[in-house]
Amino acid sequence: ILASILSVVIYWFIRDRYRVRNLNGKHVFITGCDTGLGNSLAKWLDKQGFCVIAACATEKGGQELQSCSSLSLKTVNLNLADSNSIARAVVFVTEQTAGKGLFGLVSNAEGTAPVAPTNWLRIEDFLSVLDVSLLGLIEITLKLLPLLKKAEGRVINLVNAAGLMAFVGGGYSLSKWGMEAFSDTLRIEMQHFGVKVSIIEHSFFKAEVVNSDIIEKYLFRLWNRLTPEIWDSYGEKYF
Repeated sequence: ILASILSVVIYWFIRDRYRVRNLNGKHVFITGCDTGLGNSLAKWLDKQGFCVIAACATEKGGQELQSCSSLSLKTVNLNLADSNSIARAVVFVTEQTAGKGLFGLVSNAEGTAPVAPTNWLRIEDFLSVLDVSLLGLIEITLKLLPLLKKAEGRVINLVNAAGLMAFVGGGYSLSKWGMEAFSDTLRIEMQHFGVKVSIIEHSFFKAEVVNSDIIEKYLFRLWNRLTPEIWDSYGEKYF
């Protein structure tokens, strides 16, 4: 038993000390880099020597990121709710990798998430989240799989762990559960090709998603568009 425990400890020690070598020429594509975690990760990987391709939802976000990064960091505009935008981004990544393949794909972008009782929502409220956080993620992953297989790279999906607890209506929790399922099945299937698939479950960061003013604004907007029947069934006290 002691020998087994010692073997496990040694294994974990060796694994945790492992570092990727020869970073030059290794391309990593990151979504959601305008602000927050994606932005910080792009800057950090750039300093480590990776060839970072950062996807931003706005031109302003891309320009600001480039202004404080090395010349090797490239940015591309990406709207994960738009298949044409995804196709253009894939072409850009293919050109930048120049036949080397893609070392890493980090999916970080999230759609806007109305926080409200399910009965207050319309189908478009669900789609606004799912189109970006789940369907968009799936589409761009599928289109980049050939490059990932070529480099025997890795897919890393960042999932807010709070989304795994379905305590509020809307598409947010649905997208997180869907990301988990997609990642788990993809991991099994990609083992044959030497491609790793990881899920990083994080908590909330200090960002707009937990800003009470933003949540309150959503609630007022949703409440004000409800039908009189739904108003009466819930009542002002509930609101």
